[in-house]
Amino acid sequence: MARKPLLLLLLLSFSSSFAQDQQPQSPTTPLVPALFVIGDSSVDCGTNNYLGTVARADRPPYGRDFDTHNATGRFSNGRVVVDYLALNLGLPFVPAYLGWMSGNYQDMIHGMNYASAAAGIFFSSGSDMVMKGRTNKQGQHVSLTQQIQQFSDTAQQLSLRLGPGPAADLIARSVVYVSIGSNDFIHLYLANSSNIQSEYLPWEFSHILASNLKQELKNLYNTNARKVVVMGIAPLGCTPHYLFEYRSQDGRCIKEINNAIIEFNFELKYMVNELNKELTRAQFTFCDAFEGSMDILANQRLYGFETTTEACCGMGLYGGWIMCLLPEMACQNASTHVWWDEFHPTDAVNKILAENVWSGLHVKMCYPMNLQEMVTQAPSPTPAQVS
Repeated sequence: MARKPLLLLLLLSFSSSFAQDQQPQSPTTPLVPALFVIGDSSVDCGTNNYLGTVARADRPPYGRDFDTHNATGRFSNGRVVVDYLALNLGLPFVPAYLGWMSGNYQDMIHGMNYASAAAGIFFSSGSDMVMKGRTNKQGQHVSLTQQIQQFSDTAQQLSLRLGPGPAADLIARSVVYVSIGSNDFIHLYLANSSNIQSEYLPWEFSHILASNLKQELKNLYNTNARKVVVMGIAPLGCTPHYLFEYRSQDGRCIKEINNAIIEFNFELKYMVNELNKELTRAQFTFCDAFEGSMDILANQRLYGFETTTEACCGMGLYGGWIMCLLPEMACQNASTHVWWDEFHPTDAVNKILAENVWSGLHVKMCYPMNLQEMVTQAPSPTPAQVS
């Protein structure tokens, strides 16, 4: 008699693990017209391939597990979060704006990715990523302000193609995904650039960042963006880079760094709440990458990870001394690692985070709503529709 329950448990266990291995099923009809992406290396899909900077992922082993098995500029062994979200939305992977500029209109109409590795909320963030042999003293990247200007340029091109009203409606019904802020900590605050830590406490620095980002999000709103996802920062204190730099002896995350990130994410969550009150015709949601990532680290076995501290590709203690440069530096199976390189998660982690952003499948990350809930709600009329 005990065999039937045992068999049932085995079948359920098999079904559960099988379901986790499946790729997102794209709806037959797109749920939104387009996906626009603004941010840093967490979502860069090739922008920095066209820039003079060492912050590039256009060489193996980056992209080895991507759909094309080529390095595309994504800072991962495979996909990044927005790739999975594009599939959830029924859209193709959106191209990098700088790579598209000589492309065709049909590619643009489904969205654009403006994200640039090393970009921060402050313009100077990431400017230390200088390419050897360059005469200028700043590593090139597309700043947050410049990315939003590119978004505005895209809106103008759509307006010329479709007409002002239809273009405004397309943007209002589309999703804008924003993931930025890590480099302001990595290259400014945690590096104590210009002795900034003596000027601002972590919470003060976070407040300034959030205030600046809030104004940029209002600029997005003024370009008819009405569905905006704001992604928080992941636990930088758990990255191989800082485990190496702080000489963590047991793989424990660096508490003081994570506390600063928690404060920043709190500021973002509050800022998003304020925007929803001020701009009632739009929907903003905050997704806590820190919360989602810590759930993975705390339940690594349940998620199928064996290694939570060591980068799959890197050198030195925890693989956090030198960035991923050669295929020979990479582990064989990235899917068992949380971290791909010194700062970025593997494709497997990106998939889990995307599932949480989309529906909260594993843990609630998004407030006040997940992306699936957001796209099922109709946007408020655009100014062109009202007039």
